[in-house]
Amino acid sequence: MKKIIIALAAVGVLTTSCDDLFTPAIENNLGLDYMYNNSDYADGVLGNAYTRLPNDSYSFIDVASDDAVSNDADNSYRKMATGTWSSQNDPTSQWDGCNGAIQYINLFLTHADKVNWAEDPVASRLFLCREKGEAYGLRAMYLYYLLRSHAGFSADGQLLGVPILHEPQDKDSEFNLPRNTFEECMQAIYTDIDSCLALLPTTYQDVSNDADVPAQYRAMGATAAQYTRTMGSLFFGRMSGGIAEAIRAQAALLAASPAYNDASNTTTWAKAADYAAVVLDRIGGIAGLDPTGNTWYTNISDIENMVSGNAPKEILWRGSKSSSNNLESDNFPPSLYGKGRVNPTQNLVDAFPMQNGYPISDPRSGYDASNPYVGRDPRLQKYIVVDGSQVGVYNTTIHTAADYTASDNSQKDVINNTVGQSTRTGYYLRKLLRQDVNLDPNSTTTQNHYQARIRYTEMFLDYAEAANEAWGPTGTGSHGYSAYDVVKAIRQRAGVGTDNGDAYLESIKNDKDKMRELIRNERRLELCFEGQRFWDLRRWQSNDFKATATGCSISGGKYTTIDVENRKYEDYQNYGPIPYDEVLKFNNLVQNKNW
Repeated sequence: MKKIIIALAAVGVLTTSCDDLFTPAIENNLGLDYMYNNSDYADGVLGNAYTRLPNDSYSFIDVASDDAVSNDADNSYRKMATGTWSSQNDPTSQWDGCNGAIQYINLFLTHADKVNWAEDPVASRLFLCREKGEAYGLRAMYLYYLLRSHAGFSADGQLLGVPILHEPQDKDSEFNLPRNTFEECMQAIYTDIDSCLALLPTTYQDVSNDADVPAQYRAMGATAAQYTRTMGSLFFGRMSGGIAEAIRAQAALLAASPAYNDASNTTTWAKAADYAAVVLDRIGGIAGLDPTGNTWYTNISDIENMVSGNAPKEILWRGSKSSSNNLESDNFPPSLYGKGRVNPTQNLVDAFPMQNGYPISDPRSGYDASNPYVGRDPRLQKYIVVDGSQVGVYNTTIHTAADYTASDNSQKDVINNTVGQSTRTGYYLRKLLRQDVNLDPNSTTTQNHYQARIRYTEMFLDYAEAANEAWGPTGTGSHGYSAYDVVKAIRQRAGVGTDNGDAYLESIKNDKDKMRELIRNERRLELCFEGQRFWDLRRWQSNDFKATATGCSISGGKYTTIDVENRKYEDYQNYGPIPYDEVLKFNNLVQNKNW
């Protein structure tokens, strides 16, 4: 295990909200004993773990999947997908960041009980509960991300995770540690989540009456004022019980998936469904699906009304809100002063069904190859700029046909493999972008954006996938809704199949295999460009992981599918590597097979 060098930063956050959560101060060398009577400093130790959140920005790892390519020749995921992925060059690695965060967490947990969190003894105890609860939840989350990136089978066929670290390391620690089994890592995640849930409320909220203080804190003698001070809305954006439950569901879905379906693994599909249902039941199950959740990134009223860390109905956990035009600058078409970096593929475009719900490959769909974007799932135009789409603050029509002659309020952005000058696939990204941003150098504007760390739609799709595998399309286990119910609600929200009772869904509602295909496709569409597809393909062991990325060339009114990028993935790359330099240094650290 790499030796993690700790430079403590005093991060005063006891009185901050999500929107300026953990801004590190200048590093210092005050020493650990300083934290015992300086709670802000102690909180800053934990704050260093928050600053390493791997889900706090868009990596656009989608360009390493069949959903997108990059027009930037230096993009690390583009290079990875085309043959440079190795244990020495791994853009997906979470090894240093997650292990560094765990080191801070362990350091914090070792000393937290000695900190004088407040002069008021009841408040001090409540602060301790919250801070330790956050630490356990964060440690579980970081271990989950380590498993997603680095778990795999050794050469002798053993399913391994990563070394489990529950003590802080120093210069005298033993760093040559073996990897724990995948099952041991999953049990460590579950244990930490249990510890987190025993200490934290489901959500942070202010209370005005003592009777409204949750029973476990009331038993500690907490008044409404003390509870609000230590567990109130001020702490929105930090780890909560509800967030920890969602992380448990994510980890369980990973463990239940085909890539980890090993005799040593005790996490079942039913358990994964049950864990997702815990999250969903808190919002009323199917009734809690946000009617506008599939356009969360551009729901302007919701975005502008986010204050003090609160989140819209769709969002379980979010990052900070900030005004910028970086996403638009990177991804608007070049004719609108963007760089067009992320180019959706024809593979993804073909995954959007017709508005009547039928896949475009189904004769009943009514798909017309000579008018491929007509009558399609409304999400296609919401998420992807196709030929004829209107883009930007002036609703400029974008044309990607090679022989189109631009007219008023129209721009021609055809396929061009010159780096940074156009799309490689015939498509541009729309999802995540604010169309009210203006990049014109003479009148440049910015708009508010935020990162959705965990969406409830993801939890619904987690449940649907696991429930279908555990109990079939219409089975409910001990819950009040099925995989079929979830998919029906998500498609209705999207405007798919609303005119014909979603005849396609009804035709497959008793077929587990076809429902699996549909659930995976709905997951692909709903979560596109949010960093899910690459990991999903790996955990499913899908052949689409190696699919050639395709695009569309338009000329003479004809739409021709073209090969854009050959992917050079091998079967063993369903599991990522342990970093080469770690294996080189520590002989007890076994590498995954064939890396």
